[in-house]
Amino acid sequence: MYDEPFGAWLVSRYADVRAALADPRLVAVPPGRTLAHLEGGTHSAHRAVVSPAFRGAALAVLTAGVARTAFVLARRLAARQEADLVTEFCQWLPTAAAVAALGLPYEDTARVHAWCRTGLDHLGGHHSELDAFLRPYIARRRAHPGADLLSALCTARADGRPLSDEVVAGLAGSLLGAGGEASARGLASFLANLLDHPGQLAVVRARPALAAGAWAESLRRDPPLQVVLRRAVEPVGAIPVGATVACLVGSAGRDPARFADPDRYDAFRPDPGQLAHGSGRHFCPGALLARLTAEHGLRALLTVLPGIRWAPGFRPTPEGLISRSPRSLPVRLR
Repeated sequence: MYDEPFGAWLVSRYADVRAALADPRLVAVPPGRTLAHLEGGTHSAHRAVVSPAFRGAALAVLTAGVARTAFVLARRLAARQEADLVTEFCQWLPTAAAVAALGLPYEDTARVHAWCRTGLDHLGGHHSELDAFLRPYIARRRAHPGADLLSALCTARADGRPLSDEVVAGLAGSLLGAGGEASARGLASFLANLLDHPGQLAVVRARPALAAGAWAESLRRDPPLQVVLRRAVEPVGAIPVGATVACLVGSAGRDPARFADPDRYDAFRPDPGQLAHGSGRHFCPGALLARLTAEHGLRALLTVLPGIRWAPGFRPTPEGLISRSPRSLPVRLR
């Protein structure tokens, strides 16, 4: 249906949202230079370049960097009695993990974190300060590549040609932006859901392999981005060219025609679906980084702080319309 106050066509059912996110006639907005914005053969060529950076030896390097970063942040809380996981863990881990994955200096995490709060998001965008920051690192990786993701992008070739500095910066920016607000919100909701269900948390603690499913279920029930916008470049049924389509991901994840008891968090739900990171050809390549961050963040907290639990009297309350998650997560650490 068309919602005049919002100025967009609304799509809310699971099957419809999944179809809209995968429809080539609906493209990402605003204009940009990341995989989410590329179409046709250009998109396929660039995805083929980026995908190997999330496999094999590169994946092992990525995983090790995320795990190391998670334990560093968790150990900083070890001597404390109480902490707010949002401000002291969730807001820092995704950014620090992305910085480590790209092989950038750890001491620059605070600078990237600040950019994520002033316009840099999972779509990368044109961020002049970030581009200036990345330029010398791109030049060094082209001359002396290493085992990090930035080196993989700098040495990759699409259609026989290396990626331009602009494309490399855009892809790196999308990964760094993915370590910003959306990933921090997703991690906060994930920890809130498990801490709110101590029985399920105990099972995941005993069987760490179940963490991936617990993360997927949290994304279904409480996606960090409740609304994803698309623009029609061709007519789609009643939707005219140029119209904005609002994919209501939060609604789709609680569609009772698709999920039994959809408001309940069930870490062991057999098929929680997968919409929070897109669908079809534009499935977000940063989804793996987000999952690794969630899994290793949880593992670090449970290992370093085995007695973690809610502060007395606290229950998480999600806030926000477009982006949604708990604003704070006060916990007792021992």
